[in-house]
Amino acid sequence: MKRFSMILGMMCLGLVMSAQTGIINTRNANDASGKILTMEETILSRDLSPENLYCRWTSPQKVMMMKDGRWQEWDLKSDTYSDYSPKAQLPEAYTVGQSLWLKTRDGKEVAVAESENSEITYGQYVSRNEFGINDGFYWSPDSTKLAFYRKDESRVTSFPLLDITTRTGSLKEIKYPMAGMDSENVQLGVYDLASGKTVYVKADEFGYDRYLTNISWTPDASMILIQVLDRSQKHVKLNAYSAETGDFIRTLLTEDNDRYVEPQDPVWFVKGTDDVFIYRTDNRDGYRNLYLCDLQGSVRRLTATDADVAYLSNDGQYVYYTSAEVSPIENHLFRIGIKGLKKGVAKASFGKPQRLTTENGWHDIAMSPDCRHFIDSWSNLTTPRVIDLCTADGKTVRNLLTAEDPTLEHAYSEISLGTVKSADGLYDNYYRLIKPKDFDPSKKYPVIVYVYGGPHSQMVQNSYLGLLRRWEMYMAQRGYLVYVQDNRGTSNRGAAFEKAIHGQCGQAEMADQMVGVRMLMDLPYVDSERIGVHGWSYGGFMTISLITNYPDVFKVGVAGGPVIDWKWYEVMYGERYMDHPERNPEGYARTSLINKAKDLKGKLLICQGAIDPVVLWEHSLSFVRECVKNNIQVDYFPYPCHEHNVIGKDRVHLHDKISMYFEDYL
Repeated sequence: MKRFSMILGMMCLGLVMSAQTGIINTRNANDASGKILTMEETILSRDLSPENLYCRWTSPQKVMMMKDGRWQEWDLKSDTYSDYSPKAQLPEAYTVGQSLWLKTRDGKEVAVAESENSEITYGQYVSRNEFGINDGFYWSPDSTKLAFYRKDESRVTSFPLLDITTRTGSLKEIKYPMAGMDSENVQLGVYDLASGKTVYVKADEFGYDRYLTNISWTPDASMILIQVLDRSQKHVKLNAYSAETGDFIRTLLTEDNDRYVEPQDPVWFVKGTDDVFIYRTDNRDGYRNLYLCDLQGSVRRLTATDADVAYLSNDGQYVYYTSAEVSPIENHLFRIGIKGLKKGVAKASFGKPQRLTTENGWHDIAMSPDCRHFIDSWSNLTTPRVIDLCTADGKTVRNLLTAEDPTLEHAYSEISLGTVKSADGLYDNYYRLIKPKDFDPSKKYPVIVYVYGGPHSQMVQNSYLGLLRRWEMYMAQRGYLVYVQDNRGTSNRGAAFEKAIHGQCGQAEMADQMVGVRMLMDLPYVDSERIGVHGWSYGGFMTISLITNYPDVFKVGVAGGPVIDWKWYEVMYGERYMDHPERNPEGYARTSLINKAKDLKGKLLICQGAIDPVVLWEHSLSFVRECVKNNIQVDYFPYPCHEHNVIGKDRVHLHDKISMYFEDYL
């Protein structure tokens, strides 16, 4: 990283704020100087935003960090550095093929669970990584037991992917559970290292294709907590099971919602206790907040804020968390005190929440294991990366790094953050607008709307350059206004905002995006006859949705890896947001883009990874087929050996293709 001044306070950052519009601007575009980005520079080289100094606590007093080109460990107490040497963590679990193996402390390799056939997998993630599932096995706190997933895909249909690198071409079959069709069966086994025996948890509720999510161990390793979710994803139970026998012990709490519940986190036990834990949900009070619970079933709200929060850590006295309560586009660290837990959750007392980060912007926090320090890595629209070591009460101990502005050598133009109302008038939707290089308000400029718009996304933040994708600046340097907006359905705004899309994906999102587009069309320097749209995956779905539903507004579109019909998408994600096809046939029909192909008027390019295992080739090919049936012209470019995202040097080709398409037709 390079050097840049750390300045406190929004007005001290050189930002220009309009009280009427709420827009935050970077430096004026006409002051920008330097070279224009090349596509290779945009895609392949190191990102122009300052590199993050990767820091990770290895003990309460030591931080692993990159220094002088190599990984070093900094000792806070002695203020000395030494080369970092990772210590072996034994016993060690690992997978070979579809089987789970274990290396004991004495180096012996043991098969924990061997796959019986190609449809059974042990020790790997399940449910296609939904519900916060990123791992396939979970060690007990004392490392004497290993919990692991068993996935049975025998009822799941297969989809063929074409491998053209073989002499005559070959097919690779993948298991893909589509919405409304049979799904996988998941079980949780518990392997005891001492006895070498495995028991399976008796999680028998909700039938064959229920989900077992967010596996948690009690501190004494006697119980496993599992969030058992039914297939409809409208009912979840947090259940406790015996780690010795797998027997059901009790249900600790339940969640129900007529749209969906979406458990994403394990539970976190309060240090110094064996039975008090922290649980996060947005289903009880409308926002993703923290709740203090115990193994007897007590539940009490801990963070009482109308904003989404994320748990970080606790030391038994304070719970540390980040929150969107200052602003939905900012992330700040808070802590709240807890006392009297020996009297029980109901009688415990909570302190007043304390905000520990003061600088406006987005703060990424790493707490030390003992919660005595934290590393604060933050930035805002005009302040590149700043990394500070702080004490638990928020006082800065040492600045680890303050970066210079790395864009000064490049002709970066003005970036503005602002808000427009959602289509229902209930929310402020945040946007990022980039003006062309050498912007002249007396001229008319074409617009590119870059869109994602789907769940679990936030495209606009008050972080350095507003969370800019460098391709946006590449296009702005070539004479385009580039607009990016979050809409209902995206994250960090509460349950009602996020769940507004349920049963009709694309509808509320399009309505919100069009409020932003209409705002742009009213600006004197926008050429309303030259508006384009581009997005990938859910953004590809949004791109085709917008250009077919508003054919008189959007002249050009480029859609990458687009979902075309939700009945072809996976069970876990598709049925959460669209419900089961048999329960919501009208919603599936309304959102299907097959039905919209006949309405295409503008120029549309579809790019697709030909071996995409996420959004199958069936989607885009079916849309092209429908265009042919209706004598509608559409452009199509497959990337034969790429999956859902085009990566590596071929990504330069992809973005050249996208950019040239706008150059040719917009």
